[in-house]
Amino acid sequence: MTTKNTSLVANFVASPQVLNNPAELHGVLRTAHGTVELAAGDSGDDDIVMLAPIPSNAAVPSLLIGSDSLGGSCTFNVGIYTTAGVVKSENVFASAVADAGAMTDVRFEAANIDTNSKKMYELAGDATDPGGHYYIAATMAADGGTLGTMSWNISYVVN
Repeated sequence: MTTKNTSLVANFVASPQVLNNPAELHGVLRTAHGTVELAAGDSGDDDIVMLAPIPSNAAVPSLLIGSDSLGGSCTFNVGIYTTAGVVKSENVFASAVADAGAMTDVRFEAANIDTNSKKMYELAGDATDPGGHYYIAATMAADGGTLGTMSWNISYVVN
């Protein structure tokens, strides 16, 4: 029988103790959540719904999103944009999410599980933290065309 210590445990039992990344242990969990009513013209291909500003140094362990039926064959991607509206990665979290879905965690639909502790700036493809915020956004990947509701709940960790 073996016992494998993760780096969190190894750092904790080290003498002297080694500080862990607060995004991985004892960080502060915060949420950004809400609901938006989409007009018929808000769910066309390449339309963007900016959901929430998230700090660039935050890790995002959970990202739930759901919507009413938005018509047609509507799907959407979930990704990251700058606060200037420039796309960093349209589908870093999820791609081609079907509309008319209950609140579902899409954090790892497209992202690898080893991105669990990565900060927003790393997920956005930046080598260093520029500071500030990024938007998490839903970008329509196929035409919808009807009005409907979209809701989200983003959990993120900062210190």
